[in-house]
Amino acid sequence: MPIYEYRRPDGSTFEIVQSFSDDSLTHDPDTGVPVERVLHAPAVHFKGKGFYNTDYGTRKRQRETAAAASSEESSAKKDSSSEGASKTGEGKSSDGAAKSEKPSSGATKPKDAKPVPAKT
Repeated sequence: MPIYEYRRPDGSTFEIVQSFSDDSLTHDPDTGVPVERVLHAPAVHFKGKGFYNTDYGTRKRQRETAAAASSEESSAKKDSSSEGASKTGEGKSSDGAAKSEKPSSGATKPKDAKPVPAKT
């Protein structure tokens, strides 16, 4: 049997167990003052093709987006601190040799490749 919530004119509320087939109360059974039923939005979650979990806002999702934003800020701080660290090394690898900072074009030439003479 469901529990229904009713509101008195002074703003106080009370709950009562009623059958589905019972009529709504119009007066408080204890005091006799007029009351009205309080309706709440039902929790509806549509499932199936065409509905996504992200279509529904939740408190958890708000926490997830806040956490993602804070992690992005912390990673941005790490990136800026690593730039400062790389400037102190200024193009040197861990063995002390100079590093090339040219972007690769995708095709790399093997170290032992011999030049091919042009045909004339």
